[in-house]
Amino acid sequence: MGSQALAFLTSFNRIEKRFREELGSPKNMGFTQMVRRLANRNDLPVKKYEPDLLQIAQLRNAIVHEHIGEDFIIAEPNQWILHRIQMIEEELLQPELVLPRFGKKVTGFEQTLPLQELFKIVAQKRYSQFPIYNKGHFMSLITLREIGYWTAKESQKGQVILKDKQASDLILKDGKTTNYEFVAADCPISKVEQMFKENATLESILITKTGHPNGSLLGIIRPKDMINII
Repeated sequence: MGSQALAFLTSFNRIEKRFREELGSPKNMGFTQMVRRLANRNDLPVKKYEPDLLQIAQLRNAIVHEHIGEDFIIAEPNQWILHRIQMIEEELLQPELVLPRFGKKVTGFEQTLPLQELFKIVAQKRYSQFPIYNKGHFMSLITLREIGYWTAKESQKGQVILKDKQASDLILKDGKTTNYEFVAADCPISKVEQMFKENATLESILITKTGHPNGSLLGIIRPKDMINII
């Protein structure tokens, strides 16, 4: 057996072992069935690589079960498929986490902050998204879209007056779906990618140590931040 076939099978066996561990070590479940079962979960990037993994399973069977001789096999993995399976293995067994890649300082605002002062800070710092808190308790994530929506509603009443208005006035109270989610610092990037794919209204994913909304913000991820990853 050639060195590339051996390297391919070694990687395949490690992936298969991980799949069995994830599914509680089923005795009578083949690799293909495990792939299809795990593709329904978003904590592993199996769905992302499902077509590749199914093709890889066929190649593995050809290598293992279709020997013509001891030193001759019908299928020999090329460099592309070997690199592909090793890349998939790395993402499955040692996935990159949201930190440190997406770690950054995120400024939060108290809900009682006057709107005039908030808008001044936003204009100076060019913030496009900012969390609102009530004495350390997370309330909402405000974006420029929400500001535009609020301004449009206020303009229907006449002149838009900021005096006596606070940051809390920007929080939508019309039952709209929230535009944010929280994840823990040890969340795999692949899970974040899946979250954006499954929720078209999701504008940001906020990072705290444990994923609790009231924890200190360690970073923020927007859809455009995922472009290079994808």
